Amino acid sequence: MKSTAGWIGQVVSWFVIFAMLAVLAVCVLIPRLGGGTPYTILTGSMRSSLPPGTLIVVKPTSADNVDIGDVITFQIESGKPTVASHRVIGKTVADDGSPRLITKGDDNAAADSDLVRPEQIRGKLWYSVPVLGRANTLLDKSQHQTIVLAVGGGLLIYAAFMLVSAATDSRPARASRRKLEAAA
Repeated sequence: MKSTAGWIGQVVSWFVIFAMLAVLAVCVLIPRLGGGTPYTILTGSMRSSLPPGTLIVVKPTSADNVDIGDVITFQIESGKPTVASHRVIGKTVADDGSPRLITKGDDNAAADSDLVRPEQIRGKLWYSVPVLGRANTLLDKSQHQTIVLAVGGGLLIYAAFMLVSAATDSRPARASRRKLEAAA
């Protein structure tokens, strides 16, 4: 019979495995399968709804599918990689007839000075996870992929080990239990 400490250790191990798999799913798997892109909130402009360190996942969308009140991620300067995530507070039309969005950080006093053009939009907020983005900011892209693969592989190997050890531990216990029952 297994000791209580061994049983508790196994339960904790399985809990850690499932928690790590859930984190990987939220950060990597779901965004990739759903066509989303993960970003980390770095500043306090959206602190009341998306504090710094929040992981957000945005789905690509067109300007036509953005409504007032939506949080969008957009290029600060068209064609440049730097992005911001702010709430759409208004829509307007430029002199040439093309749509423009008026954005504002929830905790900023005034609207953003530049209007957002459709080609600057990277996506609309799909979901967010508080604090999880902090881990994301500690790593660059290649380190992130290496760690995800290493952790995922390690978890799979550990899970396989736990399954094999559980299977080998339970067979002799069942056989000896049957022998005891037959002798009685």
